[in-house]
Amino acid sequence: AGATAIPSVILNTGHAMPVLGFGTGSPSKPADLANIIVHAVRLGYRHLDTASMYRTEPTVGAAVAESVRAGAVPSRTDLFVTSKLWISDARPGRVVPALRESLARLGLAYLDLFLVHWPVAATAGGLPVDKSTLVEFDMEGVWRGMEDCHRLGLARSVGVSNFSAAKMERLLALAAVPPAVNQVEMNVGWRQEKVREVCARHGVVVAAYSPLGAYGGFWGSDAVMESGVLHDVAAARGKTVAQVNMKGRNKYIIYEFRMFLTCRMK
Repeated sequence: AGATAIPSVILNTGHAMPVLGFGTGSPSKPADLANIIVHAVRLGYRHLDTASMYRTEPTVGAAVAESVRAGAVPSRTDLFVTSKLWISDARPGRVVPALRESLARLGLAYLDLFLVHWPVAATAGGLPVDKSTLVEFDMEGVWRGMEDCHRLGLARSVGVSNFSAAKMERLLALAAVPPAVNQVEMNVGWRQEKVREVCARHGVVVAAYSPLGAYGGFWGSDAVMESGVLHDVAAARGKTVAQVNMKGRNKYIIYEFRMFLTCRMK
């Protein structure tokens, strides 16, 4: 069977971002992750999401190279690769070097999208975050570094993740290059109305991670996938709970709100 065509949304930079993404943030990384990603590309995935903190950048880069070598896609330009700036690098002077380090791990010349992972800064990395390492987050200084990444051609689009409505308003007021995306946790139980309203007003695409409610994830709950209401609707419609959650006739339909769906692996 041929690959399924996945729709895209046009970012404020003019670049197209596939609305369905393959996320690689997982507490346990499968040994054959590269092969899993290549298989996903063969099935139609074109957006691969990683981050410095995930420690999957080398594997994602290897999968990109193998996808091209094996003919799953004609070239690297047919894939959309996202990575993120971790909090230990979220300081003025560290942004561009951190992106160059991510690109070296990926074996790529550029990212399609580079995000500030959290509006937080620290002197050391790792999870769980040691609160004693936290320092003041210099939003303007960090964003100037993100803008430099864009101007240097190292990131075709730049954006943020986990920014509240208030932080988005503050960032948009100081940005010379506006963020293209705000990736936040969003699902039928956490609708992020204020964030969506601010982003819609300023032409920023809202990307949803954990759209199934962080099912199995240490950072969330199983409330969405274990919802009695969703199970009843799924049974009545002959669908899975995931299908009801993502494709139901409600205002969370993927295409209407340009949601980016991260498929977290367990």
